Amino acid sequence: MRLLRDVRGNTLAIMTAALIPLAGLVGGGIDVSRMYILKTRLQHACDAGALAGRKAMGGGTWSYNNYYARAQANQFFDGNIRSGIFSSTDMTREFTENAGRVVGTASATIPMTLMRIFGKMTDTLSVTCDAEMRLPNTDVMFVLDTTGSMGDTPAGDSMSKLASLKISVKCFYEIVARLDTDATCTTGTPSGGTGSQVQIRFGFVPYATNVNVGKLLSPDWIADTANYQTRSVESVSWSNWELVDYYTASRYDTCKPAPANTSTREYRVLGPTRTYNGYTYSSWYCIYEARDYNNVTWTYNSLPVTTNLLKNGSGFNTNFQWPIGSGGANVTINWDGCVEERQTVSQASYTPVPSGAKDLDIDSIPSTSDATTQWKPVLPDLIYTRSNGSGWTTSAVSSTSDMRRDYYYACPREAKKLQSWPDANAFDTYVDGLYSEGNTYHDIGLIWGARLMSPTGLFASENAFTPQGGEIERHMIFMTDGDACTGVNNYTAYGVNWFDRRTTGAASAPTEGCTSTGTLTQQVNARTEALCTVIKNKNITLWVITFGYVDPTTVTRMTACASSGRYFSANNAAQLQSTFKSIADQISQLRLTR
Repeated sequence: MRLLRDVRGNTLAIMTAALIPLAGLVGGGIDVSRMYILKTRLQHACDAGALAGRKAMGGGTWSYNNYYARAQANQFFDGNIRSGIFSSTDMTREFTENAGRVVGTASATIPMTLMRIFGKMTDTLSVTCDAEMRLPNTDVMFVLDTTGSMGDTPAGDSMSKLASLKISVKCFYEIVARLDTDATCTTGTPSGGTGSQVQIRFGFVPYATNVNVGKLLSPDWIADTANYQTRSVESVSWSNWELVDYYTASRYDTCKPAPANTSTREYRVLGPTRTYNGYTYSSWYCIYEARDYNNVTWTYNSLPVTTNLLKNGSGFNTNFQWPIGSGGANVTINWDGCVEERQTVSQASYTPVPSGAKDLDIDSIPSTSDATTQWKPVLPDLIYTRSNGSGWTTSAVSSTSDMRRDYYYACPREAKKLQSWPDANAFDTYVDGLYSEGNTYHDIGLIWGARLMSPTGLFASENAFTPQGGEIERHMIFMTDGDACTGVNNYTAYGVNWFDRRTTGAASAPTEGCTSTGTLTQQVNARTEALCTVIKNKNITLWVITFGYVDPTTVTRMTACASSGRYFSANNAAQLQSTFKSIADQISQLRLTR
């Protein structure tokens, strides 16, 4: 009985019995910690592999270049986790792709430690991951040189520079928009688009001697009257009217009125009367006469023209009539959409932009009460250059001669505001319509590229935010194949250079040239430099590409123009496409979706 009541050895027995559940708790904690760390490492490696695979895929296909993207995914997975970590075995990873989305799975078997005493020898851990191309809301404005030299074929290439540019732009679209164009791109065939969660827009400003933007503007922004280097009738002498024909008309017929300033007229007259059965009748005739002008004296000068004849309510007409034809007759004045710039000043530097240089103001909306803030149509059908017998003159000339129309004019394909292009065929059609013509005026391309994409300017209601109020990332891709190149007889966005002298000042005749020579070219370069700064100050990433050989001074200028690290050069078609692909890949941003 004394032994039954003796408790002096209970502590040892209790402790011995408690060791079994305590070992389970400690062993379970150790093994769970090891499992958690291993699963975390698997997840990180899977994520890294999915991201690497999607980035390597770019805008192309998963199978391109012998499944290079899949190989990159596997390599990054392997580089982010050590084989045999925590004595794990049977580690696997697999990456697949569907509609641009890379999905990965990974697993590993980990041996237990103290949990073995409970019969659990191993555990298998599995993770999944995926990655897809997620662009932020993005605007891309292409400012593209389409000058005459873009029609040349570089040595070693089989197509013109412009043809190479078209393919490169289409392949850029394939990467960013994820839609297939008719171009054969090195990145394979994309599919799936970008979905409705993101806004992707593209705009175009082809440029050369001018830009074709006029019909994107409000009619209120175009001046009602403007001066042009043209002519008007000063006086005209005519021969006498001579009868050509006549015909009998009823008393209710209306003969055609004589058109103004023409050499023919037709009118209705009352002929002789006669009486029959007590009633008096009259005969009516339409007389057709003609005359010749003997002499016309013209005034050649910078003269006002009524440009509001092009306006048609909220839109524009394509032409109007103006009396500069033979004998002062009306002729058709056509407008293709190019515009002359608003008021400017002439000085050596435009940094900072002076207040008088309204042409370099990319934001302010024109005022109907201030013509200096408005644009005017470029109208080559109006233009006459003039001479005083010893050469061109800026003074008015009175002459009976039809003076020469000695000017050069080029208007590119019409520009496009920023817009979504969900139809790749429509994108193809627009790009295919680009053509090469004209000299190189970089400044006018940059001016309108900036105006059409500025979030605080002419189209702020369209550009500031998405319709849902989302923020927008902005990129301008400015591509040129050469140095600035000007001509004194070029009819540009600043008029006929020699006669209007808007950028060079009226004191002396402007000089032409390329690279950095000539006052006109120096002005283009100075304005280009200022505009590059204006654009970058709008939080627009400015990518600059030169195609083919350009002068070293131009390389320096374009490098400074671009955002930091965003200048590229390409010497042939393959390099140009590679450059556009590199930019597209950098604009595209990757984000883990799981």
